[in-house]
Amino acid sequence: MLVVLWSGALAGLALFIVQRFTVIPLIETAENYEASEHQSGTTNAHEEPGQPADDWERTSLTALTTILSGIGFAALLFGSLSITGSRLNTWRGALWGLAAFVCVGLAPALGLPPQPPGVAVAGLYQRQIWWVSTVAATAIGFWLLASKGRTWLLRVGGVACVSLPHLIGAPAASGQNAVPPELIHRFTIASLATTGIFWILLGAVCGFVSGRMQAESR
Repeated sequence: MLVVLWSGALAGLALFIVQRFTVIPLIETAENYEASEHQSGTTNAHEEPGQPADDWERTSLTALTTILSGIGFAALLFGSLSITGSRLNTWRGALWGLAAFVCVGLAPALGLPPQPPGVAVAGLYQRQIWWVSTVAATAIGFWLLASKGRTWLLRVGGVACVSLPHLIGAPAASGQNAVPPELIHRFTIASLATTGIFWILLGAVCGFVSGRMQAESR
């Protein structure tokens, strides 16, 4: 629990700080485009009711939820690492973090890239089903490919698992975008980059703290 709390809180705080100067300004710009489009009488492509109007309140809630999410993701990552029974260090933890980023961030983004407000999207239920299926299929595929002693047939099955969601295809969006393509592209790149930094840092800190605690317990 100490490893999860420390690594999750630190990585979550780092993610918030990085996103505060990279992703959040893009969200605010996209919201301005969306508001202008709404005022001109065009139907919104992406509505987000219930957002705090006060900037300080919104920033505080974003920081809190990011840190709590970091702790939750740390629990998932460290739980997966514990199942393997292998000893952890900073390097091995960072590699696990990179693998988690590929499963949770990069693979789903190939079909459903991160989008700012004001972008036309598919139905929420369809997106959730495809996202969860892609994460699960990618994780299973990596497990079949990377585990030792796998036969060639299982490795082929791993490739099939990784490829299947993309062969099926992500749900298509409907509607028009209220923001320019350049902003969408910048948001996607910034979101993936900060998410990658978060997962690698989370794995590295998790491995470092776990390694230190194992060494002190001897």
